[in-house]
Amino acid sequence: MTAEMKDGNRSSKSMLVTRYPSSWWKSKWREALPSGNGVIGASVYGGVQDETILINHLGLWHGGQIGLLPDVSHTLKDTRRLMDEGRFQEASWVLTRALKEKGYNSTLSAPLPLADLRLSMTGQEAFRHYRRSLNMETGEVAVSWLDGEVAYDRSLFVSRADHMIVYRLKSSVSSIDASLTFDIHPSDNPSRAEQLEALKETTDLAAQGEFMSFAARHENGTDYGAVLRVQTDSGGEVRQEGGGLWVTNAHEVLIFVKVFTEEARSKAWSRLRKELAEVSSSYTELLEAHVLLHKALFSSASVELISSEESENYENRSTEELLLTAYDGKASVSLLEKLWAYGRYLYISSTEENGMPMPLYGLWGGDYRLMWCHYMANENVQMMNWHAPVGGLSSLMKPLFRHYDSLLEIFKENARKLYGARGIFIPAGTTPGIGSPTQIVPVILNWTGAAGWLSRHYYEYYLYTGDEQFLRDEALPFMTEAALFYEDFLTEDEEGLLHIYPSVSPENTPGNYMPDAGESLDHPMPTAINATMDIAIIKELFTNLIEGSRRTGGSEEDIVRWEQILKRLPVYKLNEDGALKEWIHPEFHDRYNHRHLSHIYPVFPGQEFAREESPELFQGLEQAVHMRVLGAQTGWSLAHMSAIYARLGDGEKAIDSLDILTRSCLLTNLFTVHNDWRDMGVSMNKAQAPIQLDASLGITNAIQEMLLYVSPRMVKLLPALSDRLEAGSVRGFRCCTGSISMTWNKRTRSFAAELKAERATDITIVLPDIASKYRLTGVDLNIHASTIYSHTYDIQMEPGQVLYIANEEG
Repeated sequence: MTAEMKDGNRSSKSMLVTRYPSSWWKSKWREALPSGNGVIGASVYGGVQDETILINHLGLWHGGQIGLLPDVSHTLKDTRRLMDEGRFQEASWVLTRALKEKGYNSTLSAPLPLADLRLSMTGQEAFRHYRRSLNMETGEVAVSWLDGEVAYDRSLFVSRADHMIVYRLKSSVSSIDASLTFDIHPSDNPSRAEQLEALKETTDLAAQGEFMSFAARHENGTDYGAVLRVQTDSGGEVRQEGGGLWVTNAHEVLIFVKVFTEEARSKAWSRLRKELAEVSSSYTELLEAHVLLHKALFSSASVELISSEESENYENRSTEELLLTAYDGKASVSLLEKLWAYGRYLYISSTEENGMPMPLYGLWGGDYRLMWCHYMANENVQMMNWHAPVGGLSSLMKPLFRHYDSLLEIFKENARKLYGARGIFIPAGTTPGIGSPTQIVPVILNWTGAAGWLSRHYYEYYLYTGDEQFLRDEALPFMTEAALFYEDFLTEDEEGLLHIYPSVSPENTPGNYMPDAGESLDHPMPTAINATMDIAIIKELFTNLIEGSRRTGGSEEDIVRWEQILKRLPVYKLNEDGALKEWIHPEFHDRYNHRHLSHIYPVFPGQEFAREESPELFQGLEQAVHMRVLGAQTGWSLAHMSAIYARLGDGEKAIDSLDILTRSCLLTNLFTVHNDWRDMGVSMNKAQAPIQLDASLGITNAIQEMLLYVSPRMVKLLPALSDRLEAGSVRGFRCCTGSISMTWNKRTRSFAAELKAERATDITIVLPDIASKYRLTGVDLNIHASTIYSHTYDIQMEPGQVLYIANEEG
């Protein structure tokens, strides 16, 4: 069977197919195809003769340093005094300078690549019909080609069931000649040479029978590494060569790899050899056991997008071909459909319910100190989880809560020593075990919104799961700590109104505080008063606290106090352009030339009001988004912008944002990068283009936002449907109390939906303008049509009831 025939047998909608191996100069890991089981990651480069499998482990981090945080809380008074005097530039640096003068220094850790598995194969002729593919339904990466008339196929997946890498080599005849070895992963950064040389001196590589073992020593003195076992068919032979293995005359080879961390190498090697020796299942049996777990997550929701302008052939195109089509101006519907699925795939493969949250590079980072490789909570961490509730993946948000809960005592110390406040202060950047400030700059230290923003995710998890115990034992305690900080931090003016300062709109500087042209600073003067985002976060936090406390019988005294805080917060304002102001205080002028869209928070990711409730403010939000400068954007900000346009009901601009992203910030393996390295004027102009997979997950969310809007009180079906998404279907999307499936076709004006209530449901549902009339049916349902808005209904349902919606003509 040829490689081309094999491609045709795979389900095209869930497949990514590339016609090239990973080809990025030197840093080939950037274009590798990813597989992972939530803990172990494998990056397949795809070389015919020399193949590299980069192995990572989610628990393996290095390079962190924790300093003793001094008490500099007295500086808040100085900061505010200078701000009151209008000396904002000086005020911005007060806290930062105090920490530096005290000699404070802490460093975030970074993911540590575990090892490279290196495979070399001999061949007779130049390759033909090369393909490299990823099946997202199974997590299986395959490489296939022809050598003369001999067909070769290599397949790999990381098993969720058996916690190991399973790797198969096959040829159409008994001709596999291959060597296998482990090595530390190289770095393209010359400054790492000494570090890698020292690391190499700690490594051991040993071959014994059909086993190969590798180990290195972590900087904390513990060992980590891997053990590999090779099985061949009856004609194949395995021999030791140096510390590696050599396979000859094989028709099929099975390779099993298990990894270890924080365990003495001799003990780990013995344990893992025994475990691998007991593996007796075939490749197919092992894959089936893994797929049972993987597919339950991946297929919990589905999206099918159909365009009359595209033939079925589009589904079978390689990613290179799909990207070339997008580069002409419009992403194909087939590409958008794959991108929606790919974000889910990366998320599922990078985390598991009882583990750690997905890092920015997933489980596929290929260097030792990658740019922004930590958990960053002024946008990135949040974007990576936006899609999960509606997409039916709420269970995979638990690692996010576990990470931040584990650092609560450190966050309390931060609040006390930096600001003299109760509660918690979460610095934007954290890594496992490190929650003290590490980025000692005003744009990070003076921003207090992380805990409040993260509180949204805690409460949203409760809303979608109905888990009252989680609300009582985890969400409300975390939210209360975030609120305590604000209770101490907010200040009162002579009229009794509350203000927040210092206040930062990540990571922007007001226009009237930008330096003269020619001066280059990333964040010249971010420290302001009453950033719109801060006010929106505080309003959301206290609103949810009040609601959650009432549901659990919380203190009425607390509730009354929180209600008074809400009444005294500043109101949002529009500027002279009719756009929502990014800083409510009149001293600070809007600056549109920026990537962050923080001040749109009241509508996205927040849900403070809908267009129907505040039309004037909605128009101001629209204007604020329209005024953003295209050349200042990034991959993730375009995904963010797309989601915002969807919330604004503008499907065409939502999809336009994704079009720009697909032709500027996608690699051939569909990894998203921060900016367009080709200098095409549609993103920030940076020398590097670091991978940032938050944008991949942001694309997933943006597409969901076009198809479904969900809040506890309102559900909109197809709220921002672009003409390009003229037909399709959705299965398994979630609202707060149940599930939603639907199909639509704008050309035939047909629509059908089904809403299943899992808990008591009381919502307003808004139907799309696809049809002129709808029929809503169900047994014993309470349905009332709105007399104010067309296609709007108030629905009450009991658990187990089903609402059916169809156009009258259907």
